[in-house]
Amino acid sequence: MISIRKTEMRLTPQRMAILEYLHGNIEHPSAEDIYKNVKGRYPSMSFATVYNTIEALKKNGLVRELTIDPVKRRYDPNMELHHHMICMDCNKVRDVHIKLDINVPVEQLGGFYISDNHVEFYGTCSECREKNIKKGE
Repeated sequence: MISIRKTEMRLTPQRMAILEYLHGNIEHPSAEDIYKNVKGRYPSMSFATVYNTIEALKKNGLVRELTIDPVKRRYDPNMELHHHMICMDCNKVRDVHIKLDINVPVEQLGGFYISDNHVEFYGTCSECREKNIKKGE
């Protein structure tokens, strides 16, 4: 479970539900996805509560915002170094757990110190490829 004990966040039942939904979630949900899932348990929960909780989790380094979907922000509770594969048809995102040693030539660094990297692989998932084959594309 994402630990907010070391943060200044109050642990409300709604926040607990959001944390439970995110724990181990590999679907890279949007705030809307989280809201739809958790609202069933807490009908009075507002979208603002979900959004504010996500912002607080981001601020405390407990969730990462992904900018891989041009339509909506998505979130990843897995803070370990990893990369992503993105389906260009359905926007499904999958984790890639490999270490990539990327050496940027010194002349291109311009004094920049690289502390981390994230690589995005774009393509078509197996489900979409099968659909495309059946449609004759």
